[in-house]
Amino acid sequence: MTRQYFGTDGIRGTVGQHPITPDFVLRLAHAVGRVLKAHEAHPTVLIGKDTRISGYMLESALESGFNSAGVDVVLLGPVPTPAVAYLTRAQRASLGVVISASHNPFADNGIKFFNAQGSKLSDAWEIEVESALAQDPVWVSSAELGKTRRLDDAAGRYIEFCKSTFANDLSLKGLKIVVDAAHGAAYQIAPKVFHELGAEVIAMGCQPDGLNINRDVGATHPQALIKAVQDQGADLGVALDGDADRLLMVDGAGRLYNGDELLYLMVADRLSRDEVVPGVVGTLMTNMAVELAFQHKGVEFVRAKVGDRYVLEVLAQKGWLLGGEGSGHLLALDKHSTGDGLVSALQVLQACVASGKTLAELLEDVRLFPQTLINVRLQPGQDWKSHAPLQAATAAVEAELGQTGRVLIRASGTEPLVRVMVEARDAAQALSCAQRLADTLKV
Repeated sequence: MTRQYFGTDGIRGTVGQHPITPDFVLRLAHAVGRVLKAHEAHPTVLIGKDTRISGYMLESALESGFNSAGVDVVLLGPVPTPAVAYLTRAQRASLGVVISASHNPFADNGIKFFNAQGSKLSDAWEIEVESALAQDPVWVSSAELGKTRRLDDAAGRYIEFCKSTFANDLSLKGLKIVVDAAHGAAYQIAPKVFHELGAEVIAMGCQPDGLNINRDVGATHPQALIKAVQDQGADLGVALDGDADRLLMVDGAGRLYNGDELLYLMVADRLSRDEVVPGVVGTLMTNMAVELAFQHKGVEFVRAKVGDRYVLEVLAQKGWLLGGEGSGHLLALDKHSTGDGLVSALQVLQACVASGKTLAELLEDVRLFPQTLINVRLQPGQDWKSHAPLQAATAAVEAELGQTGRVLIRASGTEPLVRVMVEARDAAQALSCAQRLADTLKV
């Protein structure tokens, strides 16, 4: 059975359009509840959300669906996605549920799940849920209905967890940090984490109104953070996305650092402390310069499919701890079971504080190859894989680049888009080649 609803990161779409409607979400929760009940007599699920206005509606639908299947629910309120993963594990819950569309605009929303260990669930589990969705609902009796309660101190518990991943003998005193929470799930949490570790914090993107999540702020719009760091004379800037599982950073000079660079820094920091790093997992999108830098340090590098869940799968297969994506999803599995923007930021800051070096100094060995990424919106029914003009153009570009670059064309897992990426040593060449490929798909 193939997956009908689940994409690379749960189920996501435009609110009010199938499947992000209250009736489907209620059915989804009921189906998930039935799957849980097949394996556990008295399951409990945690539900967290970001700051989208639609979160209230979807939260109610999930709660009803789970209760109708005999599953207890604990409501966490607005908290980052990795907070749900942590609290699911800490509370010994059966499942964690997140209502979020991550970096997407407010009109979108989605549902994603964590298992009892705080990790993403397998494809097989998602297929089991989809099979249950195809069956008629089986409502439990009134005496067996699930109950719902709220965990009032969810944010505080998660703040303490984040702080625990930072070295006890270090602090952020003397650092002025701009923290951009993208008007998202970490709006109350992120500034407190850095402040309680000693930093002078300037908060931005921390005034959600239900409609402004990711709007011109956060990791998807880092220009706002760059300007704020420069205007405030700050030492560093931290940019999260709407659900706070991805991270970008800015230094005092206004230079932006992406996930590829921050992953390299985290690995290099561990090597400098004589820790063993047997290997690192990136994705098909990871910059070639980072791959070469790992090779230079004698660290094996493996590419997974795009999506942090696939990075996590390869890390599990290899028994490794560190991986990530250029978008800022970073995994340090000895610190957390999933990607966490705040924990990753603290790992980077710990490296800076312990070494007394700036981000630029710590990354002086890495010079990223220029990448051009163009998103092409597909027409309904358009088959890009068998598109002859695209195939011909791809062959021509790959011949032109030879060993000095690469082409990657893939479908988005969350939107009707094809992502065309070209990487080359020369920026103009990367742009020209990517545009030629994208133009073949445009009507």
